[in-house]
Amino acid sequence: MAAKAAPVKPATAKEATVKVANKPAAVKPDAAKAAPKRSAATPAKASPKQAPKPPATAAEGDVGARDKARKAKLVRDSFTMPEQEYAVLGQVKKACLKAGFEIKKSELLRIGVALISDLDIATLQKVLSSLPQLKTGRPKSE
Repeated sequence: MAAKAAPVKPATAKEATVKVANKPAAVKPDAAKAAPKRSAATPAKASPKQAPKPPATAAEGDVGARDKARKAKLVRDSFTMPEQEYAVLGQVKKACLKAGFEIKKSELLRIGVALISDLDIATLQKVLSSLPQLKTGRPKSE
């Protein structure tokens, strides 16, 4: 009769980590859920510590530096507005399509911001007072 061998305990915590990490994925069902599988068409993201690119020639370096300086950082935001005001965005989009060009909602909002920046404070205050007050935050789902 063969006697069962007692499990060997690792001497250090580091060895314990290594032994746990080397277990096959089939033993850990949660590991398969945590790491999404990538298809051959989806490349893995590059690691943040990559070798720096070699410096460009003088002509390329000047153009690249100017382009980087000109690019504005984009910001995503969300907001709440009444359905009637939101419908106006759709109506303006349809009017633009009839006029022969396509426009996005974000472009319409940017146009609005550009127009607001040209208003004097008194006019801005007058328009603001004509708008209905809204509760801040996300609307509750029904």
